[in-house]
Amino acid sequence: MPEPLWLATLVRRALYRYRGAKYAVILVFVPEGDTNQMSDEKHFTFYNTGTALAIGLIVSSLIFSWAYKDSKKGDESITVTGSAKKRIKSDLVVWSAGVSTQSPQIADAYKQLSDSIPRIKKYLVDKGIPESQLTVSAITTTTLKRNDDQGQPTSETIGYSLSQSVSVSSNDVDKIAQVSREATELINQGILLESSAPQFYYTKLGDLKIEMLGEAAKDAKTRADKIAESTNSSIGSIRSAKMGVMQITAPESTEVSDYGVNDTASIEKDVTAVVNVSFAVN
Repeated sequence: MPEPLWLATLVRRALYRYRGAKYAVILVFVPEGDTNQMSDEKHFTFYNTGTALAIGLIVSSLIFSWAYKDSKKGDESITVTGSAKKRIKSDLVVWSAGVSTQSPQIADAYKQLSDSIPRIKKYLVDKGIPESQLTVSAITTTTLKRNDDQGQPTSETIGYSLSQSVSVSSNDVDKIAQVSREATELINQGILLESSAPQFYYTKLGDLKIEMLGEAAKDAKTRADKIAESTNSSIGSIRSAKMGVMQITAPESTEVSDYGVNDTASIEKDVTAVVNVSFAVN
């Protein structure tokens, strides 16, 4: 057989076997033609066989390389971080204000306290806060001891300190925020009011969390697509996804924490969700 046809036959058989075995290639070269003629032309046959083996090794190497590359292609992946931010307004406020009194006699301290609490309640109701939203705490009593010359308390009782508070829980966050700022007016009425800072909460955070994680995942997909496009690749299915902690911060704040931030001092807040997603690369 002429040499070009001989080599073409070997390559054709090698490729045929590659199609049937993706990860292992076995090349079997069977020369075609009359056996007796090959016996008579040993030198020519030996030359053709050596050439065929060389070509076969080259073709085998190429096929194995293609198969290896194809098998590894599905192992490639890319991991990106996606985020989503939303401005929300608190829908629940909790605020408390109270008084404390001191007197050598516990009865006198109690009388002062019992006069102040009703006046605080009346002030809040007059400001438009329903009485159903008010809660009066139990009275806290502390026994006061005399200190010695070293500043250490002794066993001698010199008086009593009583305290009590009124707390407000309301969905009218704007009104309560305003009242908490104006409540110092009670000082002019002789009531030494102790007002705490209002605490603002968002009660629908669970539903918002699901929504924002979806937005963060979309952002991660967009980022991954942009990176893949720059390398002439495309993004496949999700390999893994990890949710980060929610950050609830004051507006425009850059505060973050590994355990999450939960701001309760601001009526309006920024909620940020983060996810880390690993995509297959095609």
